[in-house]
Amino acid sequence: MSRQYVIRRILLMIPSIFGISVVLFTVLALAPGDPFSELAANPAIPPEVAAALRAKFGLDDPVWTRYYHWLIAMLHGDWGFSFASRINVETLILQRLPTTLVVIGAAQLLAIVVALPVGVLAGTRPYSIFDQIANTLAFVGFSLPTFFTGLLLILVFSVQLDWLPMVYRTDISGAGWQWYWEQFKQSIMPIAVLGLFQGASLVRYVRSAVLDVVRLDYVTTARSKGIGERSVIARHIVRTALIPVVTLVALQMPVIFGGALVTEQIFRVPGIGSLLISAMLSNDTPVVMAVTFVLSCLVVFFNFIADILYGWLDPRISYR
Repeated sequence: MSRQYVIRRILLMIPSIFGISVVLFTVLALAPGDPFSELAANPAIPPEVAAALRAKFGLDDPVWTRYYHWLIAMLHGDWGFSFASRINVETLILQRLPTTLVVIGAAQLLAIVVALPVGVLAGTRPYSIFDQIANTLAFVGFSLPTFFTGLLLILVFSVQLDWLPMVYRTDISGAGWQWYWEQFKQSIMPIAVLGLFQGASLVRYVRSAVLDVVRLDYVTTARSKGIGERSVIARHIVRTALIPVVTLVALQMPVIFGGALVTEQIFRVPGIGSLLISAMLSNDTPVVMAVTFVLSCLVVFFNFIADILYGWLDPRISYR
């Protein structure tokens, strides 16, 4: 993989991110709702005060003027001011984003750890009992919405068994291994809900990709040379079959973040998803714009990582 390709892909990300920011800002600017509607309706607030605040934040300016000021401020590290929380938007995001990335990262890792061995084994043994059981569980897994499985886990493991806390807490006291254990316990259910939902979908795609590769001539040639079945699967089947799976994982990042929004609300996880929901309910436009923009940038970044992984999985792919 050449350095020029990486630089070119990074440069191509810039217009994509710029276009996303234009679309997001325009949609939010034209959407109904006003963050100062309650302030204007309050008889205790003089109209000139409300008008001065609107002029200060440029809410009456044209959309393109507001976008220009937002873009210049963002490039200087100023992402706006939260009307609801009364603090800077970047501070809110930096407080919430690490929690979301940890939950989503762990969930995606769980999905891959579950889907790869199950999908490969089901694909190399098609129509066996294991394959039929794996397919059935996969259909059930991705058919159930995350809010249903989340409530089901709370009912079983929190209400009935009292093993795990139903609400994610940020004020856990203690230190050392006890603190890490409490953090792990309260993260089990959110990670399991997201990870198993994604894993159920990935199992089917891994199985389908393995079935396509197993029939290829070079796999038959490798077996005819006397290479062990494990080596054939690991070196010739899995590596090639992972290419469409990497594409799927990258393209499903918006679905993962969408599932995180629901999951964070169910378990009260103080992540960026719950921040977005509360900002939308309070018409806190600067926070909504910043959060959606950050999520979009993360999706673009993960697609870039997928392109890089293609060359590692299949050296035949040329990066010219």
